[in-house]
Amino acid sequence: MSVFFLGQSVFSQTCCSGGVPLSNNLGLPNDGKGILLIGLSYDYNNLNTLNAGSSKLDDDSRLRVTNSILMSVGYSFSDRISVESLFTWVNQVRTITQFGNETDTKTTGIGDAVFLVKYAFPDILGKRSIISLGAGAKAPLGRSDFTTPQGIQLTADLQPGSGAWDFVGLVSLSKGLNFRPSATLSANLTYRETGANKDYLNNTSIYEFGNEMQANLGYTDQFSLLNTIFNPGMVFKYRKAQVDSIDNSNLPNTGGEWLFIRPELSVNIAQNFVLVSRYELPLYSYVDGTQLTPTNRFTIGLLWKLQKKEIGVLN
Repeated sequence: MSVFFLGQSVFSQTCCSGGVPLSNNLGLPNDGKGILLIGLSYDYNNLNTLNAGSSKLDDDSRLRVTNSILMSVGYSFSDRISVESLFTWVNQVRTITQFGNETDTKTTGIGDAVFLVKYAFPDILGKRSIISLGAGAKAPLGRSDFTTPQGIQLTADLQPGSGAWDFVGLVSLSKGLNFRPSATLSANLTYRETGANKDYLNNTSIYEFGNEMQANLGYTDQFSLLNTIFNPGMVFKYRKAQVDSIDNSNLPNTGGEWLFIRPELSVNIAQNFVLVSRYELPLYSYVDGTQLTPTNRFTIGLLWKLQKKEIGVLN
């Protein structure tokens, strides 16, 4: 069984919770006491670039596509204290082309979830500034025991869930710019300390994804056109993932670091409704060993803002 596993993981992808983009979609704002935020989005992640270290290989025989539906819910108890949760559904397809034949491996199901408690420090760096600290857990709601039609358990990176509890920490900062009142500079750091799946490979092994750190630095502006508010932005994202381990031994061809650029655009399409979109492209990647690495990523979604009196009407 171990020989099979190592053979299948040669071109693996180290993604949070087996491909579910959790860290990439955390950080709802605190919009004030009694505000409920509900977000629903679709995330498409295409991996069709094969890297050895930082070198791109001339090989397009392997393709990995992850389609995710993400639901975010946040509530502010005060201007300082809020909670946030993220629920996921994921569909993953790995395609290998050899000698003119294609072999697909698919998994579909509910993914893991994140729950955070956050505390904000408004105006700590001057007017129109806020620093927020968050801490919580990733709960293993998704399955981690899907098998092939032959009954062989799929590798961890193809499972909807990780089979383990993780600690998640979040620090975010935003500051309105004095020279341009409509502009905001923001930064955030997310850290995930992973737990171990002790039931891996039919309870015969212990698997642990590598700890992950992700940092974003962004600039957002605002303008009005045809009575509609547009918020364009540009974000630079850095992600570092440590190597995975199985039975406390480092797993080859896992872990690495990536730098992305991400243009964003949000549009206030109606009162309390915001359309959010972003497109992510890699600028640099370095992987341990040989791995598939992201080629492009697209996310689009809606954010619904409800005030306390509106929540009462719904009840």
